[in-house]
Amino acid sequence: MLGYHDGVASRTATDLVHPDREELVFARVMGALSDPVRLGVVARLAEAGPDGELACGTITTPVSKSTQSAHFKILREAGVIHQRDQGTRRLNRLRRDDLDARFPGLLDLAIAHGRDVIAEWARQPQATERSD
Repeated sequence: MLGYHDGVASRTATDLVHPDREELVFARVMGALSDPVRLGVVARLAEAGPDGELACGTITTPVSKSTQSAHFKILREAGVIHQRDQGTRRLNRLRRDDLDARFPGLLDLAIAHGRDVIAEWARQPQATERSD
């Protein structure tokens, strides 16, 4: 069901909560970055550029839509990404400035590992393929 937020139809009428820069906690950020799917999401968002945003549905991962949504929530609540609703889409961008200020070099390392994860996904046979 669509709700209304700031006078615009949106997926949800609830506010998306993001920690402030000074509230970013190293252990929580590391926990968010400890999953390969989330590393892949981070790498894909990095490809969008410093101010680039990607809709959730445009980021392909090897998990279900509901599981992918949970991964986005973990990244947002840890402060790794910023999300905003635009109509029926949820847009995502990396919080590069905040992460670089708090934990210099961490995001670059995560992106590099995320690219490795994406390369591994590309090597995996598709779920619909059979190896008889």
